Amino acid sequence: MDHLPNGNFMNGAHNGNGNGNISHKPEGNHLAYVNGVHEPSLDELEQQLPVVHDGQIPLGELVSRMAQNFYAELTELAETMPNMSDVQRKRVLAEWVVKTKKQVVKLYAVVRWSRDADVVQKAMNMTAFLMDQNQQFVDAMNGLLYAKESLDPARLRNHDLLTSLDVLTTGSYLRLPTAIKKLVIPQVLLTDAEVAQTLTDMEDVIRYRLRMSEVVPLEMNRYNIADGRAFFTAHELFTTSLCLRGAQSDDGWFFVDVEFLFTVGGDPTGMEDFPRKPSGIMKRHITEEANLRLGFYLPEPQEDNPPPDFQVPSRPKLPDGVVDAPLVRLFNFLQMMSLSYQLEILWYQAERMRSLGWSDYLTVEMSNNRRTLILSYWIRKPPPRIPGKPPPQQQSRNKIPLLGGTLSISIVPAQPPPTSIHPHRSTAHPPIRSPRSDILAQLQERAKLGEKTRPSDVVENMCLEVKWEPQQGALGVTIPEAAAHISPNELKINPRDLDVEKLLQKVISQHTDAILYMFQLQLQQGPYRNIFSHPGAVVLLANGPPAMQAHLCADEVVIVTIDPRTGRLNLRDAGDLAAAGRGPRFSAFADKLNENPGVLADALVRLRLNAITDMAEQRANYLGLQCHKFRNFGREELQKLGPQARGMLYIQLATSPNHYLVLVITDEEFRYALISTKTLGDSMYTNLVMEDIAWLDVARIQEDGSESFSSPNHRPSGEIGLPSSFRLESQLLRKLYAYCCARIAYTSVERQLKNHNIPFTRVDPSAGVILPAGMDHLQSALLRAIPALCVQSSDILSGAPAAEAAMPNIRVIPLNWWSESQAQVVTCVKLKYVQQPIGKRAGSSAIIRPSKRIIYDTTEAVVSFLSEDIDQCVDEFLEEWAKVSKMVVIAREVGLMAADKHWAEVRLLSFDLQTVEFAYASDYSVSITCTDQLSPTGGNYELRFSRPRNESGNTTEERSRYNPHAEVEPFLRNVLRYGRLASSLHRLVSLLRDTLPIVLELQAIQKRASEAGEAVDTFAKAAGWFRVLYGDLRHALDFRLLSGARVAVLDASHSLFQAENTVPRGSSRYSDTRFSTAIRENMAVIQPIPNFNTIVQDIVKEVGSRSTGKVFSVDIGILCDASAVRAVGGALYDRIAKELRDAAAPAASSSQDVKMSSS
Repeated sequence: MDHLPNGNFMNGAHNGNGNGNISHKPEGNHLAYVNGVHEPSLDELEQQLPVVHDGQIPLGELVSRMAQNFYAELTELAETMPNMSDVQRKRVLAEWVVKTKKQVVKLYAVVRWSRDADVVQKAMNMTAFLMDQNQQFVDAMNGLLYAKESLDPARLRNHDLLTSLDVLTTGSYLRLPTAIKKLVIPQVLLTDAEVAQTLTDMEDVIRYRLRMSEVVPLEMNRYNIADGRAFFTAHELFTTSLCLRGAQSDDGWFFVDVEFLFTVGGDPTGMEDFPRKPSGIMKRHITEEANLRLGFYLPEPQEDNPPPDFQVPSRPKLPDGVVDAPLVRLFNFLQMMSLSYQLEILWYQAERMRSLGWSDYLTVEMSNNRRTLILSYWIRKPPPRIPGKPPPQQQSRNKIPLLGGTLSISIVPAQPPPTSIHPHRSTAHPPIRSPRSDILAQLQERAKLGEKTRPSDVVENMCLEVKWEPQQGALGVTIPEAAAHISPNELKINPRDLDVEKLLQKVISQHTDAILYMFQLQLQQGPYRNIFSHPGAVVLLANGPPAMQAHLCADEVVIVTIDPRTGRLNLRDAGDLAAAGRGPRFSAFADKLNENPGVLADALVRLRLNAITDMAEQRANYLGLQCHKFRNFGREELQKLGPQARGMLYIQLATSPNHYLVLVITDEEFRYALISTKTLGDSMYTNLVMEDIAWLDVARIQEDGSESFSSPNHRPSGEIGLPSSFRLESQLLRKLYAYCCARIAYTSVERQLKNHNIPFTRVDPSAGVILPAGMDHLQSALLRAIPALCVQSSDILSGAPAAEAAMPNIRVIPLNWWSESQAQVVTCVKLKYVQQPIGKRAGSSAIIRPSKRIIYDTTEAVVSFLSEDIDQCVDEFLEEWAKVSKMVVIAREVGLMAADKHWAEVRLLSFDLQTVEFAYASDYSVSITCTDQLSPTGGNYELRFSRPRNESGNTTEERSRYNPHAEVEPFLRNVLRYGRLASSLHRLVSLLRDTLPIVLELQAIQKRASEAGEAVDTFAKAAGWFRVLYGDLRHALDFRLLSGARVAVLDASHSLFQAENTVPRGSSRYSDTRFSTAIRENMAVIQPIPNFNTIVQDIVKEVGSRSTGKVFSVDIGILCDASAVRAVGGALYDRIAKELRDAAAPAASSSQDVKMSSS
């Protein structure tokens, strides 16, 4: 037994009626149900419910999947983590723990929820049961409905009694149905001639009727008759063909076809749905409607066999004196159809525009009677409103309409006089009847109808009226009536070119022109008229789409346009390559501007300020300057730059980071300032303060510039009338930057002079600044715009050596501050007495440069001191001046020695302000150089001794030309450090001349000893003290220079300062307390020369007899003139050497005997 739809039991009874005796054992239940009502238990009812598992999965499968996923991820981490660093492993493990924890928490939530899974499952089963019951009820109702509908047509048709009688009486059919006759018996066809004749006869009837009795509207008076029809043409409306139903006078017209005279313009896509010649259902509708209007007053045709009790409806009847005019009704109908057709095409084009991107900004509305099309353009979305929060006051005050304007196209009766047409309204088909046409129409009616009759209908001239209504306040601008005027001919809809987009674009273009014109007036006459009132500052572009061009600065302009589709303001540049990076900035400005278009003037001012700042920043970056648009100045500090400041650009000076060249942007021009800043250490944000502000006079700076720099009033050709105050040339900016560097350089020099308590004066630059000779390459157009510094030699050289050698005025000129390299300072000193540089280093030019820091003009006697470190220029000048001044004094004194001292052999060999080389004997010279002149010890001198080279270039001779004074240089250099330089130089030259014979003899002694293979050492112990140390290192001979050019040749074991009655030197009891212990020990080493007195007496006799110089013997040596030193020294050395060899021979033989005896 099959189960019932809702279980085994219905209503608690067996088989549905409760009276069954059938014993039934349901599945899972062994109890029998006998006669009576059985109430099933809840378990039994739940078993009968369908089981639904839709959207549920077992919890065990979910837990297993999660565990497998965790295991797989841990396995992957175990394989990949050993290759990671410790930090990466920790990060990866931490991320895995966080992710896994989230999944475990979710799983825990699912487990908690699964406790109620049984309840949910039971509810789902009950829902499925109820849905099943509901479906059974629905199926039952559908079955009953189907039975009712299928039984209605199941009827027998009416009995054909006539045919039945015929068959019963005659035994056959007496008649056939008419349809069968028409299908079986063909009709007789007309011949071509008969057809042609019929058409010709019909043409004659049509022609007669149109000319004699039919009222033809003047709008359709152009017609022709052919092919049995009349073809009527209404200008720019339609062409239709009609035919008569017969030749009788009361036979009416019937419609054949029609063609509407229009051409769809614009995009032809989809225009196949609007054919000029209607077909299909559209033609059938037009045909039915046209025939109905043509036969409006004609009687209905009589039926052959009308049904019983059928009454023919009454037709409208013409009143007396009225003649039917079907062609007039047809014209009115087809005219309305043509205009409606055109209006539908325009509506379709508008909807297509919406689908092509205009949907958010264009609304298209058609009236219920389909006679008015309204287009609303520039639709704006209302600003979002927060519930419970009122709109901002400014937004309420400057509320912008949510649309830009409307364009309505309506089918209306034509207005009689053209002068009464609305200024923003145009008609597609104005009344075409002139007075002449009215007279002709009246004559036609009188001729065809008579005086006492009139036509049943009159011509109703309709037209497409276009009306444009711009919304006042659109884009925040109220346009005047005159600015929004469009001539009626421009708004006319041309049936030959139906294009609603072109019409809408024309209206939007006019609206855009009016809005941009008002924007121009606001800029030129509003609060920013001082910026935009200049000729050419704001112009409306004549060529191309409507646009307004605003001049920002220099060559930069911004073009303001209004998107014809969206009505949004767009900002763009002129399209040059240099403006490629300004597109995003203009887009950002346009986005903010479209939120409130009324603030266009403020936006252009901000854009102008940004353009000027970017232009100046670009120039600065082009020059490699470090610039900043903002610095951390407080509002009070910025007010120091003046109330007219609109923006600033800070150019940091590379030579002084705490100084800035500030380009202050005002409404009309740049202003330039040099500021010095200081950081506030106690502020939270390290604010800066302006310690000093110096405004720069650009006009005065440029007056002294070269012609290549443009003046502030310079305008390039082709830009007449445009303000050029913000035309910042790169050369001008470089010039201003260099000027600021110069100011900083001069400030640094002045600060050093003040620190040294040196007064100075500023020289007027109008007189011109002449660069020192040899520095012509360091040129700048600003030299004459920078004041020079002048100091007195008595002030700056106070306490310096040779201060008397300088003229009173000394110029200090910073240089090279205009270039990228380090700034320099040149100090020019004119010498009182001139010593012309000579020698190889002096060269033949009038300008010499002995060193990197010194340039000397020999013609003007001007020494220029160049300092590379501008912060130490004064100290470097003083140091260099000490060197140069001493060299000048030395050169001067050397030049005077030959005359004053009668030293003919003393002559100046070379002089270049850094080094003086002169000959103090025939071919013996010395070169003097100064070093460390500012040291506390007074500086040092370097002496280099040499002999003038021979031009022959003989190598042997070159080697023999050695100046032995080079060995005495450590002692001679100190001679110049004590006393006045002139007297010290005289002492040095005298010392050199007097000691020259000594050093020459010592050189000769050294040479002879070397040739003889003897070990003899000669060296200097002081500037006038020389010693010859014999090979045994116990005997020595001293040469000492005494006053009056005398030379004492002494036994080195004796001292010139030994007192009388003392123990002889060399004995064990000798002790000289005037010397230190070390000196006494050294003296004890030198032994007296054997037989020295005898040798001295012999030498005096020998040399005195043949020498011109004076030679005397003393108890410890020989005293002689310098001219006799060589003769005395050579002879005395040889005798002593022989004596020492003789004394050494017995000692050697005795030591040999001692060795033999011991052996």
